[in-house]
Order: sequence, then C-alpha cells, then structure tokens
Amino acid sequence: MKLRTPEAFWLLKNGILKSYPSLESDINCDIAVIGGGITGSLISHALLKAGYDTVVIDKRDIGTGSTAATTSMLQYEIDTPMVKLAEMIGPEGAVSCYNAGIDSINILNDLVKTENLDAGFEMKRSLQVAHSKEAVKDLESEYEYRKKYGLNVEWLSPDTIKRNYKMESFPGILSEEGASIDAFMFAHELFRKNSERGLRVFDHTSIKKINYGSPVTIITEEGYKVVCKRVVFCTGFETFRMFKKRYANIISTFACVSEQNINLYDELKDILIWDTDLPYIYMRTTDDRRLLVGGEDVPFRNGEIRDKIKDRKAVRLQEKLRRLFPTIYFKEDYNWTGAFGTTKDGLPYIGEHPDFKNAIFVLGLGGNGITFSVQGMNLVLKILAGEYDPLLYYYRFNR
Repeated sequence: MKLRTPEAFWLLKNGILKSYPSLESDINCDIAVIGGGITGSLISHALLKAGYDTVVIDKRDIGTGSTAATTSMLQYEIDTPMVKLAEMIGPEGAVSCYNAGIDSINILNDLVKTENLDAGFEMKRSLQVAHSKEAVKDLESEYEYRKKYGLNVEWLSPDTIKRNYKMESFPGILSEEGASIDAFMFAHELFRKNSERGLRVFDHTSIKKINYGSPVTIITEEGYKVVCKRVVFCTGFETFRMFKKRYANIISTFACVSEQNINLYDELKDILIWDTDLPYIYMRTTDDRRLLVGGEDVPFRNGEIRDKIKDRKAVRLQEKLRRLFPTIYFKEDYNWTGAFGTTKDGLPYIGEHPDFKNAIFVLGLGGNGITFSVQGMNLVLKILAGEYDPLLYYYRFNR
C-alpha cells in the first residue's frame, strides 16, 4: 500500500538522514520491533532503556512511511470529543484517555530535552473553533465537560480570537497543552542515539513469514531468521491486513506548507488551530517559520487517484485559510498527501491480540498517532511485566 506521495515535506526538507544495513545473517534478541517510524523509535527506546536486547526491522528507509507525511500536531484532544467519548466508554474512561494525551505531550517534551534531540519540538497552545454557527452549541458543551473534569481550558469569543490571533472565526476552546514536532527528524535522531547504545536497526529488510511460537521466529524475504521472545508491531494501519476483522477505516489526508517569507503573524507561532468540521481543517507554524495547513480528508481509494486530486485539495485548504486569515498571503511551497487509520471511538489499538501469540501491537491511529505511541512506551513495558493498566482496557482489540 502506498502511504504517501514522494513530495512529503519533511522528507524533502531533511533528506535521508541515515541509512542502516539490511539484515544479512541469523540473529537472536529479546524483542523484535517491526516498523522504523516514530512509533518504532519510541517503543525501541523504551525497551532498550528497560534492558531488553532489542532489534528494529523496517522494509523501507527509516522514517519514510507515514512518519514522513504526518503534520505532527501534538494534541491531547482526540478525534472524538470528550463528551461523546464519555457516552461510548464512560466518563472515567474518557477522562483517563484525555489526561493520558496531556501526559504524553509532557513526556515527549522531557524526552527531547533529556536526549538533546534536534527535532523542531515546540510547546504550543491548542485552539479549536466552531466551524459554523450551528456548531457553537456542541463545542460549548464540550468546553463545559472538559472544565468539569479539571482540564485547563478557556472559552474564547470571536472578538477575543480576532484580537489575540487576527483570525475571523466563531467561538472556540483554548487549551494550554499542545506541541508540534518534526516527526521524521525526531525518529532519526532517536534511532541514531540508541544505535550508539546497542540498538540494532535494519532497514530494507522485508519479512516473509513469522512463526508465533516460543520463541518467535521471523523469516525475512532473503531467508534470514530473527529469533526472539516477543515481537512488537509498530506498523500503523498496514498491520490491519493481518487481521480477519476490520478494525479501522483508512483515510487520505492532504496538506500544504508555505514558503518561509510569507507575512506570518507572531501570534500564530505558539498556537495550533483546528475546527469542528468533519473533516476538520488544521494549521500550525513550523520551526523554520512556515505555515502548514492540512485536512480535506476523504476515504482512501488508491494512491493514483489520491495523487491526482492533491493539488485541487491544496487549493481548497488555502481557500479555507483565507476565510480565517484574510490578510495572510499564503505562498505555497509544497503540498502532499498521506493516509492514516481511524477507529469508531478515535482510540488506538495497543496490546495483545488473541490470534497472534507473543505479539504486541502499538497502532496509534487517527490524528493522535504520536501521542498514542508515547503512551505505548509505558504500556508495552507493563504488558511484558505482566502488569495491568486501565488504558489497555480502553485500547484493546475487539472492544
């Protein structure tokens, strides 16, 4: 399956930062991590730090799947509003999932600082605005619900939004917790650091077969074997072809980024902006002072059709941007498209699956794949230790 167009901005901006060898011998390890994107970088980091002899395998260059196409807006808000999620899984579950998102942003902030990673990470606020007059009532209910359960939110009027951000919009919720990152750079930086500590990383290594016994035996297309105690899948929605049941829908999303010298307002530097529409439009600045705009999601059909409409989608995104910011002169530099999986409740799948013995899955889906993957670091360690965590219940398969 084609995950992205060749023009993904982060890959063009950074290039291939580091190559790793392909696997050319039989090896043994404690844990094999399948997938060399940002999820694989986070999970392998946690495993290595916990003392597990860890190997990472990817069929592509590191970070060149969905990680190269993500817009990397880090929000604790998931795609399902908190008030609606509470109707699905109960108030306690909704509060736990939303608070876990806040914790994830702070954990990532600490990790970037501790490891001294050059990853364009910036802490930001998050502003969700109603996309229409009719949507204001539902968004206000969402605000009241979050405030009731102690989330740090503020209700902003259109006048306040215009005064603070020079933006023409309906009312919105301002959240204190949010961030942005260059996920491609982050993954490469973290893999580089950990490979120096003993993490073994193999790219351009395709898997032919996995025997889920004790031990697990992974057989590559070249016939080499990786023998391990457990295998962790960090392969996003591509993993779903393994399952008999359909767990998620695949969505194509579109994005474009401006040139560096447009008339950006300083007020936009520290804010993430998105609306309540389905699909919603979202925007943020980058660490090299560009404006990134995304959205216009459609059900995934095939890469060729998606690539043909991406220019048209970029025009639509810029039209929506101009309605919100009439005086910003957006000069497009790149546009691209990618794909991601969405679930009915907006939550990921993290945990074990009854059909795959000795396997753990960390499938961060929707608009919060990165923050879900951060949560996966702790959850994988708990699974390996035989410990329970309430999030494993909410993120389970067959829920």
